[in-house]
Amino acid sequence: MLHGHERSITQIKYNKDGDLLFSSAKDSSPGVWYSVNGERLGTYDGHTGVVWSLDVKWDTTQLLTGAGDNRLIQWDVETGKQLAELNNQTSVRTCQFSYSGTLALYSTDCQMGLPSEIIVIDCRDPSQIEQDKPSLRIPISAPNPKVTSILWGTLDEKIISGHENGDIVVWDFRTGKNITMVSEHSQQINDMQLSKDGTMFITASKDCTAKLFDTDSVDLMKTYKTERPVNSAALSPIHDHVVLGGGQEAMEVTTTSARVGKFDARFFHLVFEEEFGRVKGHFGPINSLAFHPDGKSYSSGGEDGYVRVHEFDQSYFDFRFDY
Repeated sequence: MLHGHERSITQIKYNKDGDLLFSSAKDSSPGVWYSVNGERLGTYDGHTGVVWSLDVKWDTTQLLTGAGDNRLIQWDVETGKQLAELNNQTSVRTCQFSYSGTLALYSTDCQMGLPSEIIVIDCRDPSQIEQDKPSLRIPISAPNPKVTSILWGTLDEKIISGHENGDIVVWDFRTGKNITMVSEHSQQINDMQLSKDGTMFITASKDCTAKLFDTDSVDLMKTYKTERPVNSAALSPIHDHVVLGGGQEAMEVTTTSARVGKFDARFFHLVFEEEFGRVKGHFGPINSLAFHPDGKSYSSGGEDGYVRVHEFDQSYFDFRFDY
């Protein structure tokens, strides 16, 4: 159990090697930990509001954080120094490096009459950051409400955004035009994560389901159903397994016991959509999930402010679905 945050966790993410685990929370200091022993390496101090999202570059040299203080900050992972800062008119909800690490993508909220925006910057060009002239700016106007989660598509050619009303929209990275829109969810999409090879992605939604999509065609492939809102879902890099995490809305938690609130991490088979395991632990909803890149463990971050790292037993690897 990793306890370094004073408030609830918003996102956790492993680096590509899996030796470091990054966490952001509703306090203003994202942290980094050794994933092997849970030792805390340090924090990135500079934000003045809730940090909604983070992402780490493939070579673990840089970290991006987006926060409620309207800023996107680029950090040096090793020293914790701020490399660059982008000020926006509204809070930054999501952020992500491209596969190559040369581009970065983030989205802002719609607040005070300003639209939600998707913004792409070229990390190799300092003027885009210093003079606030990004290479692409897409205003999200009606009927698409604010962006709640975001991904890079195949070969960094497309942008996939999940929205508050459950829509998934695919944008052309070069022109900023809307290519495809699918409405498979009926409520807000809380999280989207790619598979290890990038050919599929999974969504987690408030409508109590997680859905698996093909990255190129955005065709719906599988649906995993629960009785509680799903806040996060992750795909195993080595098995046909999906883990879902969620629970009740945070404001309803105080009125129910942990047993009734269903705060377990739930494991489903990727193909057969059947649940085969649950892991208890958190004293509130799970807000973020991540598989270790080697598939031998996974981590969960909860409303209780704890990050829990779970190592799988041998029986998990021996388990085979009967069909």
